[in-house]
Amino acid sequence: MPGQKFFDFAEIEAEIVRETDRATGRNKGVSRKAINLKISSPHVLNLTLVDLPGMTKVSVGDQPLDIEEQIRGMCLSFISNPNAIILAVTAGNSDLANSDSLKLAKEADPDGERTIGVLTKLDLMDPGTDASDMLQNRVIPLRRGYVGVVNRGQRDVASKTSVSDALKREQQFFKGHAAYRTMLNRCSTPTLSRMLNQILMHHIRDCLPDIKSRITGMMLDVNTEIEALGMPAEAMNAAHLGGILLSLLSNYAANFGNAVEGKGSLADTGIEMNELFGGARISYIFTEIFGRSIMTMNPFDGLSDDDIRTAICNANGTRQSLFVPEISFDLLVRRQIARLEQPGLQCIDLVFDELQRMASQCETTELTRFPELRDRVLDVVNALLRKCVGPTQTMISNLIKIELAYINTSHPDFIGGSRAVAQLMDRVQQQSAAPGGGRPASSAQPRAGDPSAQRPPPRAETTDEGNNGQKEGGGLMGFFGLGKDKRAAAAKDTVVKLPQVPETMRRPVDAPSDRERIETEIIKSLIESYFDIVRKNFMDMVPKSIMHFLVSTAKESLQNDLVSQLYKDSSIGEMMKETPDVARRRSEIQEMRALLQKALEIVNEVRDFNAFVATP
Repeated sequence: MPGQKFFDFAEIEAEIVRETDRATGRNKGVSRKAINLKISSPHVLNLTLVDLPGMTKVSVGDQPLDIEEQIRGMCLSFISNPNAIILAVTAGNSDLANSDSLKLAKEADPDGERTIGVLTKLDLMDPGTDASDMLQNRVIPLRRGYVGVVNRGQRDVASKTSVSDALKREQQFFKGHAAYRTMLNRCSTPTLSRMLNQILMHHIRDCLPDIKSRITGMMLDVNTEIEALGMPAEAMNAAHLGGILLSLLSNYAANFGNAVEGKGSLADTGIEMNELFGGARISYIFTEIFGRSIMTMNPFDGLSDDDIRTAICNANGTRQSLFVPEISFDLLVRRQIARLEQPGLQCIDLVFDELQRMASQCETTELTRFPELRDRVLDVVNALLRKCVGPTQTMISNLIKIELAYINTSHPDFIGGSRAVAQLMDRVQQQSAAPGGGRPASSAQPRAGDPSAQRPPPRAETTDEGNNGQKEGGGLMGFFGLGKDKRAAAAKDTVVKLPQVPETMRRPVDAPSDRERIETEIIKSLIESYFDIVRKNFMDMVPKSIMHFLVSTAKESLQNDLVSQLYKDSSIGEMMKETPDVARRRSEIQEMRALLQKALEIVNEVRDFNAFVATP
């Protein structure tokens, strides 16, 4: 019932009962939902009291079977707060060693720094007994000791005895008791209230330096935001608005440049600690994304050994070459180098997206006041970035075209044909010398001076039918023409018809010869060596090109483009219109500043308050 005030204590009691019934039912149910009640009176001290249910052992009514565990968990959730004082309430006419509240408080507060023992029902103790030993902290010692109180009994509640009357009767009981009259500083409910209030004041004074520091920091932030919000735009003339516009554009361009160079951060309070920002993200793209991707490229992706053999055959033309044809190397290495262009263009796109992201993050608080101006600033920045992307893409494409225009086989880092052959022969010898090594790939190559090199290749075997025809038609009988008819018949039966020429010709799928394997390995060594050279050059030139044509150009031209396109007398009034949210925020922040100033005054008053003086 927010805002409603009660002036009759009986109405308060009745409302608490009704709310409890609404939340838990009418049959002794429990709920974690809190009933908040604020009491304003000149006779009470500033305290916040949480009244928790007693430790129930056996469920009754609508209570669940695990009612003990539920209430225990509820109590622990409150008393575990390190800023809470635990009132361990125990009946004075029971054994203190069996107190459930002290046991639970011991779990949440092992050192006893936050626990105060509260002894109730002292007026119900057997005649001749008292709780003086417990009040004097002799039975189970606590750092903050014990306080004895006498509450209203059930008969008092039923007879509607007022709280003030109950407090007076409590005072009379302690003053008239022989054992308690000497320890009134540890007895009565007002004593407990003053003790708790003093603990609260001491706690506040201990926390004052931190509280004051936090309030001061909030004041600085509020003042900074008020300065950023400035005066309402409606209260400024055109000249003043123009000066503010130039200042906003200049600050935005400076923030963008600082972000690229690493001199600023999101909040303009130093380098960010949680993640990379600005130019560091662009560097990450160059090294970790582009660089690593280029280094993991295989020089032979999309190029199989069969493709290399086919290229060599095409380069040989109608006759077998004596050496590996250079044309095949030139064609294949160009094809592989051209694959580098696409990653370079993708790197431009990544940096372009990062610059756009950076442009939106560099907005100042002052710029957010004017949404129309903010949108136009972002439009100018995006247009400038897109204008710079074109020359950058052209430069990256030209880098590849430059590499393709001239294959520099005289490069000092290029392996060359002789070294490629030498390395291949070394590998062949190592394979031959290895245990179980097969025949070396170069065994088919005849050595110089080998007689077998002069031998002509053996003729192809003819079919049995052809051999028979040669035998029968040869010799003396063939010379005289006696076997003519038989040869004619045989020729008629063995006419060979060639198949049609296929539209697409490929190399035979059978195993390559030793010569073909050697040629393939040499070509692969040459391609790998030259591809590594071009890859290193490309990895070095792409970041430099992007920085020159895109990043640096955008940074240097940004302020000029903003001023030339946005600083126009005809549109200043339209761009410098504030939104209703800004006006509302200005009002809220000014109210916040007033509240913080009041809080500082309260802190200073509490600092000067003497908490050791007892309240009468």
